[in-house]
Amino acid sequence: MAQTLQRRDTSTNPEILPLGPFAEFDRLAAQLRAAMGFTDPTYGNEGFTPLADNEETNDAYIVEVDLPGVRREDVNVEFAGHRLVISGDRKERERKGTVHGRARRVGQFRYEVVLPGEIDHNKVEAEMIYGTLAVRVPKSPSDRPHKVTVK
Repeated sequence: MAQTLQRRDTSTNPEILPLGPFAEFDRLAAQLRAAMGFTDPTYGNEGFTPLADNEETNDAYIVEVDLPGVRREDVNVEFAGHRLVISGDRKERERKGTVHGRARRVGQFRYEVVLPGEIDHNKVEAEMIYGTLAVRVPKSPSDRPHKVTVK
């Protein structure tokens, strides 16, 4: 009979050793978090941080967050000054068969980024396309680069 490898959450109990090729790294990371009194949002019951890309163009900041399986109604996009906060809930979908493996996280998620320049809060656009949330945050006209003609 073959043994099934399972990844176990080590944030709540670092004495539980996960199985797999990165087991030692997971154990060391859990010890470091415990020693620092730090709770990483990608571990444990606090939720998870989705993967994201941040891009800056001449006129805007663009943040793309991977949220497969999340409905647009379950996503919140908010600002607190220069801090963009994207949060929500990825709900467990109904299953008809037996789940033999699970790598995707469900539950609460949160992603935060501090945008470096002045922004135009009134013109922010957010769109969900194929499981990716794209948030376009226009720069304030005073913060946009402009060309100066040399005479």
